[in-house]
Amino acid sequence: QVQLVESGGGLVQPGGSLRLSCAASGSVVSMYVLGWYRQAPGKLREFVASITSSMFTVYADAVRGRFAISRDNAKNAVYLQMNSLKPEDTAVYYCYARRGIQTNWGQGTQVTVSS
Repeated sequence: QVQLVESGGGLVQPGGSLRLSCAASGSVVSMYVLGWYRQAPGKLREFVASITSSMFTVYADAVRGRFAISRDNAKNAVYLQMNSLKPEDTAVYYCYARRGIQTNWGQGTQVTVSS
């Protein structure tokens, strides 16, 4: 079983940047698809970005060009660099690790974009 712990969330002004980290334990995730979802108050959880073991990346339209996902297999971790943040990016961000039909989730980290 994979355990995931996110960090790096916080309060940032519009136009600012944050870098989220997600550390995996309990299993080596080098062959997993890793990624991020987010959930804003009163809304459904939505896909943000993903990265495969071969470093193929996919982004939601809302974040493409502003966010960058990366992974470090040596550290068993995945990251989300978020630039040019907007108030509508405010949400709880969850990382996940997926292999086959199994998906493991972190507990989430809050990102608030406000002046």
